[in-house]
Amino acid sequence: MAEPAREELSALAAIFCGPDEWEVLSRSETDGTVFRILTKAEGLTGADVPLELVFHLPVNYPSCLPGISVHSEHLTRAQSVTVKEKLLQQAENLLSEPMVHELVLWIQQNLRHVLNQPDTGSGSTFATGMTVDDGLWLTLLRLDHMRAKTKYVKTVEKWASDLKLTGRLMFMGVPDSSENLQSRCGLKWKEMQREND
Repeated sequence: MAEPAREELSALAAIFCGPDEWEVLSRSETDGTVFRILTKAEGLTGADVPLELVFHLPVNYPSCLPGISVHSEHLTRAQSVTVKEKLLQQAENLLSEPMVHELVLWIQQNLRHVLNQPDTGSGSTFATGMTVDDGLWLTLLRLDHMRAKTKYVKTVEKWASDLKLTGRLMFMGVPDSSENLQSRCGLKWKEMQREND
């Protein structure tokens, strides 16, 4: 990790020194540092909204953007995604200099305006042409059984839409999908099934 990043981490630990305001979640010479800052910002109603901001500083930070996660029980998923996107847009302007404290100050001062924008959740950084490489994620969800496949598919598609995820939904071990898998790939499904049992 670069010296400016180390100095920034020390400064952040001194600034956010209240109870549970600051916590280093992981530190690695290959993956960088992940830490959490708990803060508050004025919401739509004027009341303070508690925010949990998780930053991942890659090894080559500050020459690249930090990873950012936003969590709050007082925000919807769409609002949390919008706040994250606005923070990443702001981070683009601060590239190549330590920026975490500036980002925290910015969201403390601008959360109300970010949430007040019409159609919160649209105007994503991905739609405007700016790309953020969070890497490739693979998630596997194993279910023992499902009663209504159509209802299950609709629920998963809604979750994926709310979280702005893309990908494929595959059913392994379901009779109709096994027939498709066998015909497309030329695999002997029964042999595979015996091996997995």
